[in-house]
Amino acid sequence: MNTWKKKFSKLFEIEKPVIGMVHLEPLPGSPGFDADGGMELIIEKALADAGALVKGGIDGIQIENQWDRPFLKPEKIGMETVASATAACTRIKMEYNIPAGVNIHLNGVNQSIAIAQASGCNWIRAFELANAYISNAGLVEAAGPDALRYRKQIDAEDILILGDFHVKHGSHQITTDRSLEEQAEDVETALADGLIITGLKSGSPPSVEDVKRIKGCVSIPLFIGSGFSYENAEILLPFLDGIIVGSALKKNGIIENSVDQERVSRFMSHIRELREKL
Repeated sequence: MNTWKKKFSKLFEIEKPVIGMVHLEPLPGSPGFDADGGMELIIEKALADAGALVKGGIDGIQIENQWDRPFLKPEKIGMETVASATAACTRIKMEYNIPAGVNIHLNGVNQSIAIAQASGCNWIRAFELANAYISNAGLVEAAGPDALRYRKQIDAEDILILGDFHVKHGSHQITTDRSLEEQAEDVETALADGLIITGLKSGSPPSVEDVKRIKGCVSIPLFIGSGFSYENAEILLPFLDGIIVGSALKKNGIIENSVDQERVSRFMSHIRELREKL
């Protein structure tokens, strides 16, 4: 069995797992933080979304500070974000015994590793593990060199790192002299445990052609990180090793809404039918 298959088989009982998003309300320190509701409200809403995903049959969840907008660059992400996200992740993991990951915007990879290690989460997502791009917050550089050493330093090597390439919400003009395949290979070379492909923005899928190209050039599992839906599942699923989905599982398919348990159930039923055909 391949090394990555061994790693993922420890987490998921099924191939091509579906990971649903738990988008935390604005955390302390962010402009949208609700001081009246405080952490109690943040955790209450996070548990409700996690519960809807679990009861709907999801295979795993990923917790992120989606509403800490505008996002800070990695070096500016404060201790208050790490502390509050750790509290939320720990509470969710205590309530639901399900594989879980962490993503701290923007490219807060070391912060995510620390949170995962403290809370018992199983993987983290890194928007830019290799190379660099211009995000809405400015230049974001490769996190991999520091992150892999930090993971080793705190004895967190069981925590998997899923790395994006050509990530959404940014410009990649500074790497246009390199093909998509080369950039995907760079993430694998940076020792990612899995690769994430996205469209241009949340809810926007990559093209089937791009998914096929990338699947053919890397040896680590390929996840889709945006735009996967009930409608395009049959076309995309054969070329993927995992799915990270947010908007499609929210009420009316709108990212700002809470998770819709019935929508999750329908989605997962569809995925199970497709898996059986592959």
